[in-house]
Amino acid sequence: MTRLHDLYEIGGQSPWLDNLRRDWLEGGQLAELVTLGVRGITSNPTIFANAISGQDTYDEQFKALMKDHTVESAYWELAITDITHALELLRPMYDESDGEDGFVSLEVSPALAHDTEGTIRDARMLHTRIDQPNLLVKVPATKEGVPAIKAMISEGRSINVTLIFGLDRYDEVMEAYLSGLEALVAAGREDQLPHVASVASFFVSRVDTEVDRRLEQLISGDADADPVRHLRGQAAVAQAQVAYAHFHAAFSGERWEALRDKGARVQRPLWASTSTKNPAYDDLLYVNSLIGPATVNTMPDGTVRAFEDHGTLHRTVDADPEGAASVLRRLGEAGIDMEDVEQTLEDEGVHSFSKSFDELLQSLSDKAATF
Repeated sequence: MTRLHDLYEIGGQSPWLDNLRRDWLEGGQLAELVTLGVRGITSNPTIFANAISGQDTYDEQFKALMKDHTVESAYWELAITDITHALELLRPMYDESDGEDGFVSLEVSPALAHDTEGTIRDARMLHTRIDQPNLLVKVPATKEGVPAIKAMISEGRSINVTLIFGLDRYDEVMEAYLSGLEALVAAGREDQLPHVASVASFFVSRVDTEVDRRLEQLISGDADADPVRHLRGQAAVAQAQVAYAHFHAAFSGERWEALRDKGARVQRPLWASTSTKNPAYDDLLYVNSLIGPATVNTMPDGTVRAFEDHGTLHRTVDADPEGAASVLRRLGEAGIDMEDVEQTLEDEGVHSFSKSFDELLQSLSDKAATF
């Protein structure tokens, strides 16, 4: 047994890998990580951009595709090939866990982040094209993405909701999931409830990056004595811990029990962006502080290795709910508008993924010109 196995068996948290590379699929590194205890894989446009642009293992397939594909359609073929192989690798995990884990996530085009109908169309297409039970299609939690989440769940499709940065939007995401399940029941398809899976990806470390930046602007005079300074590095974990309380509130009571009794699964909170960005903070700050039942933590490979080396196994995500709420309250009193932080990070996240996608397509276009 490894520490990652213990994280699941003792802590109730599923460790997933936030990375996907063809050379790792072919070379056995991903299989090794699954043996180590990784129970799922997530990807995003930046991950694919880094993988495809950074190695030549895609060149042969890309060259063949360019005989009858556009650059963008060729990209999707490359990505779907990797996703399909990863799904095969993790299918035993999916079957053994009765559909709890073993998922691989593929994101719709970031260009659709503010296009509800386009997101619905592409999410539906990806599910139909790949047609594997352990596929999660990633839909961004933008204002326009929330109706798409409900629509997909109401069709019995499994969804990874991505780019959640704040509590208000998280509440909307859970409502979309519950409403989608209820629509599935109303359509006479309640037998599909046990097969619908979803995670809500709550981004963590980026919250501290933005809040710390704002706190620095507030600090004046004797910085070491300024109480505002002592709030640095606390916002992200506190908000995620409060989000866990929101999760328990949403998935309890008569409304949820009526769905649960028909076989519905909870939409687990997934902690994303959990590598530590500030070198002054503990390298496992966003893992050790958010361990608890019915959660997922998707980690880049470096963080996976760090946790296996020196991670802790204490239940921490709900150890001090009053303390977490107090941190958010003190941030507000200090002048930090967490709703504005949420919107800023959402806008930046959409822009970052769109930029990575555009740069990847340009890189592929440049490569195609050499054939």
